[in-house]
Amino acid sequence: MTYKETLDWMFAQLPMYQQKGKSAFNAKLDKSISLASFLGNPEHKFKSVHVAGTNGKGSSSHMLASILQAAGYKTGLYTSPHLNDFRERIRINGKPAEKDFVVDFIAKHKEYLQGNQLSFFEMTVGMAFDYFAENSVDIAIIEVGLGGRLDSTNIIIPEVSLITNIGLDHVDMLGDTLEKIAIEKAGIIKEGVPVVISEFQEEIAKIFHTISKERNAEIIFADKIINKEYKTSLLGSYQIKNIKGVVATIKKLDGFEISETHIEKGLANVVENTGLLGRWQVLDENPMVICDTAHNKEGLSEVLVQLKQQKFNKLHIVLGFVKDKNLDFILPLFPKDADYYFTKPDIPRGLEVLELIEKAEKYGLEGVQCASVKDAFAMAKQNAMINDFIFIGGSTFVVAEVV
Repeated sequence: MTYKETLDWMFAQLPMYQQKGKSAFNAKLDKSISLASFLGNPEHKFKSVHVAGTNGKGSSSHMLASILQAAGYKTGLYTSPHLNDFRERIRINGKPAEKDFVVDFIAKHKEYLQGNQLSFFEMTVGMAFDYFAENSVDIAIIEVGLGGRLDSTNIIIPEVSLITNIGLDHVDMLGDTLEKIAIEKAGIIKEGVPVVISEFQEEIAKIFHTISKERNAEIIFADKIINKEYKTSLLGSYQIKNIKGVVATIKKLDGFEISETHIEKGLANVVENTGLLGRWQVLDENPMVICDTAHNKEGLSEVLVQLKQQKFNKLHIVLGFVKDKNLDFILPLFPKDADYYFTKPDIPRGLEVLELIEKAEKYGLEGVQCASVKDAFAMAKQNAMINDFIFIGGSTFVVAEVV
């Protein structure tokens, strides 16, 4: 098969969560464990850091990788979802896995993958772990896909675990309270492995204390111990919280020589070192065009605070969502004095535009219906003056169509 044919085959297997939503969620680790065994347990052949959390886990994973690269370590990075190319998910020192590796991995193991009905995510995790082992990385940063306890990545024993924060997202799968979601995320805490929590949240701190004590895991609340202010090339004031967790995690890594200079250089060159996309990303400057993948109440709250700090004459917002978001929590966050270009991301899970418009009008958000993300963006650019501001967001999949 060609690279495209290989990806088409992978996407056509048991449902892909990003496309299908809850129906693709497989709350078991059995198949991930079996695949790892079939591959010779590649996850035992490299050191790792495991990263979970409702918001900030992607940015934090990239920052960790960038710092380790700055310190001279060969660093694997596994994240999801991808925006443009599947290989964004699997990188070493910022370079995506080769197309030939993806094709060869599937060709070699297709009979097993098909016969055991592995999901898209399960086979992708196995592929990543195999790639990191084959290339003898010094360490790999592994981002959880969804939740933690039953996520396909949760077969590793990391050097340190990092949980960024807890918010109400994916409530249909992880639970409808912060406490229930915290228990799922805390599932990555391993026996004797230190865990860093980026943000102290009083209402759930007890859960982390209890589980870490049960597992003899040292717990570190980063915002209680990291007082130094660091700068990062990632734009967005919300990154300050992520940085504290990242730095605390780096400082708990035994056996790695990482100086303050490495930390500072790594944080200053995240995009250059790791290829991160979609975090307060500047697409144009005249007028200013920003996109951000924030897609839940907590993440969008931070982004919209940042948006209010910008200077402009008129605000234009290209907005689309997926079906499983509670818009009654999210839409009230958005400014009423903006011009909206409502659209639907081009995936089966995308929320229909008319449904979005109906909801938006309840909260005083007015705008036009657009047939696609590209049409919405084009219309916003056509209407915006040079001193205006265009924001594109609401979903990772809206951003994926413009970066």
